[in-house]
Amino acid sequence: MSTSENTAGAAAGEIVPDTKDWTWVLERRCPDCGLDTPGVVREDVAGMIRANAAGWLAVLAGEEDGLRRRPEAGVWSELEYACHVRDVFRLFDVRLGLMLDLDDPVFPNWDQDGTAVAERYGEQQPKVVAAELAEAAEALAAAFERVAGEQWQRTGNRSDGARFTVESFARYLIHDPVHHLYDVTGERV
Repeated sequence: MSTSENTAGAAAGEIVPDTKDWTWVLERRCPDCGLDTPGVVREDVAGMIRANAAGWLAVLAGEEDGLRRRPEAGVWSELEYACHVRDVFRLFDVRLGLMLDLDDPVFPNWDQDGTAVAERYGEQQPKVVAAELAEAAEALAAAFERVAGEQWQRTGNRSDGARFTVESFARYLIHDPVHHLYDVTGERV
């Protein structure tokens, strides 16, 4: 969910679902966050996940009321973004496991906006979210560190037809938490 994507229909404060196909980041640098996803070295992704998690832990150490405050109608708060990133780390760990264990799996669909509402992201406790985000990041980073040789070319498919190798999946994954850290800090990579 990019702040630039959430303007129309958000007058009442609801989040406008992000329906943009972000797979384009596999082809070119992101003009918002600055990440050159095509240039990411696959073996560096584990370290990038850990570094990103450290950035989120710094954000979540902020004043609780500020973490819960949405910067404008229709844009997630810092806490809501952090919950999303935690869940992205968890989801991608599951999907990576599917790619490594099954031949050409199709990933179950995930409604990120529905999850944010159902899980009440804005009401979660920042200290708990920080611990869970750190744990999820470490699990995913460790999983990517175990990938070797031909495993990087194993494939998996999103329900919308997007197809990934483990290598492209790693690059695609890292853009999401990096971009969202930019959304809340304004700091480009």
